Amino acid sequence: MDITAQLAEELNVKTAQVQAAVGLLDEGATVPFIARYRKEVTGGLDDLQLRELETRLRYLREMEERRQVILDSIGEQEKLTPQLEKQIRAAQTKTELEDLYLPFKPKRRTRGMIAIEAGLEPLADRLYADPGL
Repeated sequence: MDITAQLAEELNVKTAQVQAAVGLLDEGATVPFIARYRKEVTGGLDDLQLRELETRLRYLREMEERRQVILDSIGEQEKLTPQLEKQIRAAQTKTELEDLYLPFKPKRRTRGMIAIEAGLEPLADRLYADPGL
């Protein structure tokens, strides 16, 4: 389901009303301006509905963006299974998305990890074994 259809269902309004309001918001119009001067374009959406629509629209867009980042990250690790992809696409909240991503989230690189990647582990082992070096 796309974002406008989901918003229309959540707010119990027509999809055309949501599309019109989203278009005006994307053009930079403010909620008070739309509620007062563009009421005919939005099919009579009031200030509270527009405010809720704006908040929810921002949340859903951020969630879709995060969903794509998560899918790309897990895909790069070559650990993305069809079942996991289905679960990620079906997630309804950001928390649910992050919970699914947690086992695949790359760990922070510490100074020790960077040194090991640079090939300094054998030197560190020798220094640890014989501090007099």
